[in-house]
Amino acid sequence: MIKRRMPNPGPRVPNPEPRPVAWMFAAAALLCPMLAAAQAREASPTYPDRPIRLIVPFPPGGSTDGAARIIGQKLTELWGQQVLIDNRPGATGIVGSELGAKANPDGYTVLFGTIGSHSVNVSLFMLTYDPVRDFEPITMTAAVGNVLVVNAKSPIRSVKDLIAFARQKPGEPTFASSGIGGAPHLTGEFFALQTGTKMTHIPYKGGGPAMADLVGGNVTMSFASMTSALPFIKDGRLRPLAVSSRARSALLPDVPTMIEAGLPEFEVRDWQGMFVPRSTPKPIVDRLVKGVTTVLKQPDTIERFQVLGMEIIASSPDEFRQAIGTEIVRWAKVVKAANIKAE
Repeated sequence: MIKRRMPNPGPRVPNPEPRPVAWMFAAAALLCPMLAAAQAREASPTYPDRPIRLIVPFPPGGSTDGAARIIGQKLTELWGQQVLIDNRPGATGIVGSELGAKANPDGYTVLFGTIGSHSVNVSLFMLTYDPVRDFEPITMTAAVGNVLVVNAKSPIRSVKDLIAFARQKPGEPTFASSGIGGAPHLTGEFFALQTGTKMTHIPYKGGGPAMADLVGGNVTMSFASMTSALPFIKDGRLRPLAVSSRARSALLPDVPTMIEAGLPEFEVRDWQGMFVPRSTPKPIVDRLVKGVTTVLKQPDTIERFQVLGMEIIASSPDEFRQAIGTEIVRWAKVVKAANIKAE
């Protein structure tokens, strides 16, 4: 039997020791600032160098659409790039908000959200997006208090009269709203909880039809948006009883607040604001914040918002983020207590 000689493997070399985990973290720590710097260079200073899409998750013609168009026009003038309004109504703001959450985070798709889309819907629907984690807030642009109105021929002449009527005839008072989950609806439910009364909600497909039925005498009242109610108040067809904001409205200086009317915990503001998708580079977010707050503070912008019944807010992103969290908790309690169900 012949034995085959195996080749000499040479001297034995010990296996190298595994690289320490700490080394890898150190390398990552060095790499992250480099990536961030590269990202910042890509995001600035040329942004925006092409048109920006501003998604409005409601139909044209409403107060949200009007505010978005004012800001879009002013940003176009400021940056020399078109800001194009893209109305995507449906499902109380969910359709447009979902588009905004899933858009490319490059700063060229911005969402114009509201209290409903970002603070209420999460308690009413199974959403495919998270209103907090899936967005970077830019600023709360403005807010408007709802106004409690009744038909001008109604015998109800004050908040006190309304509470007395609702307590005498539980369930008989009806209140119109622009739809389930919107600020007028939630404000009405909040009023019922605060006063210990029972009222019947009548939802409509928008503020216009709700006001038409109130003017026609088919419903008792509405916590309407200032924008929807003001024309009917001015022509004498609706009677304002109180506003839901903390301070009186400059548009209705003789109308008391709900607090003045005897409900010390009653303050509701229907806010609007701008968002970009999560992971949008910080330099782009900063550029948007600076641009939007600049145009919001211009005197003619303030005047145009006042015509819509809105108060300019122009918050910082952190202030906006905190406000959304607070509002989500608040309205979740109202939705649960009032047993509000989505349809």
